[in-house]
Amino acid sequence: MLLTVDIGNSHITLGGFEQESLLFVANLLTCPYRTEDQYAVELLQIMNLHCAELKDVDGIVISSVVPEVCAPIQRAFLHICGVQPLLLGPGVKTGLNILIDNPAQLGSDMVASAVAAIAKYPLPCVIFDLGTAITVSFLDQKGSFLGGMICAGVNIMLHALTTQTALLPHISLENPDHFIGKNTVQSMQSGLLYGTAAMLDGLAARFATELHEPPTLIATGGMAHLITQNCVSPFLVDKHLLLDGLRLIYEKNRKNPKLPRSKQG
Repeated sequence: MLLTVDIGNSHITLGGFEQESLLFVANLLTCPYRTEDQYAVELLQIMNLHCAELKDVDGIVISSVVPEVCAPIQRAFLHICGVQPLLLGPGVKTGLNILIDNPAQLGSDMVASAVAAIAKYPLPCVIFDLGTAITVSFLDQKGSFLGGMICAGVNIMLHALTTQTALLPHISLENPDHFIGKNTVQSMQSGLLYGTAAMLDGLAARFATELHEPPTLIATGGMAHLITQNCVSPFLVDKHLLLDGLRLIYEKNRKNPKLPRSKQG
């Protein structure tokens, strides 16, 4: 079994693959102050919850945008599985041609999603990762990474509204019944969700001009389905695109990282 791990700003997503089949997906909160032992306990509980045997784990690959969490997570996996995780970063083979000023600055999450998109969808394509932040990745007809955008995500905008104003309340993020809000909560929901959907539609139209042809539009991340159902553009929602990319990258770098039990840390 291959474990793919996406360490994001808000959540850590764990996916278990057998060959190309995704067996399970689990989430836990990202916390920079947890120790190796705390992460090990949580990971053991998640594996037990999904009836996944530790002895079956023969590979682990990690993408992270939270550097301080990488070391304790890696040590936790090594301790409970006897497997040294592959951390996506410089020196790891991805096959992605990155055409930005400093390729080393490109987030590993965007790299993994791009690798999966190239393998799964027609090119050119644009990937919208709708998480804590909204990141946009551009891939040309040859699968080269042209560049991207970074915008505030819906939860960031909601936090700004509720903390920087005196009267706006905390609300649940769900689509209101009407486009035009009839009360404060509906107005905030409409502005956040329909407003973000309209931004995506507007950007998609501009991207077609920039790339000289309509690109395949891919949406991924925790907010993808909620937002794209309000879009008029033809988005393909692929919730686990990043995990698929990590699987493909692991296969490009495949070794046997399993250590004898006597060498576990």
